[in-house]
Amino acid sequence: MRRLRSRDPRRAAPRPPHGAAVRRVRRAGGAVMSFGSGAGRRVLADREACPCGSGGAYGGCCGPVIRGGAAPTAEALMRSRYTAFAVGDERHLLATWHPRTRPDVLELDPRLTWTRLEILAVDEGVDGDETGVVEFRAEWRGGGGRGILHERSSFTRLRGRWCYLDGEVE
Repeated sequence: MRRLRSRDPRRAAPRPPHGAAVRRVRRAGGAVMSFGSGAGRRVLADREACPCGSGGAYGGCCGPVIRGGAAPTAEALMRSRYTAFAVGDERHLLATWHPRTRPDVLELDPRLTWTRLEILAVDEGVDGDETGVVEFRAEWRGGGGRGILHERSSFTRLRGRWCYLDGEVE
């Protein structure tokens, strides 16, 4: 697996204020959530533009994965999870989180709005791979500020399906 390069951290916008991304994440191991949510649960029509920024319609992009279909790649799962954060779909987030690292409770912060996703690098995570890494930047606003979350997310296959394992926040 090749090492992903990060951009100059001095140029990165601030991360969401501590505790602002997620109202409550509780896990026996004390895991911390690194992402936030959109304002409440919002249902998207299949013809609407997908929040993940792919340029496709929700019904042909993240919609099938959020409704329970298998993501074909780690990047596709990453995009569906971003979309779930953007619309406040906690069910999808928990369902696609590896059981070893998944929080027991997840309450998304409705004050944050995720406005843009940029995929910076993808390492493995395609057909025939068992693991993958997706590096991304996600822009947010709310809670009196705005910024960019820069993360390298790790994915693995579990019973043949991609799931989110953990992430390193830059």
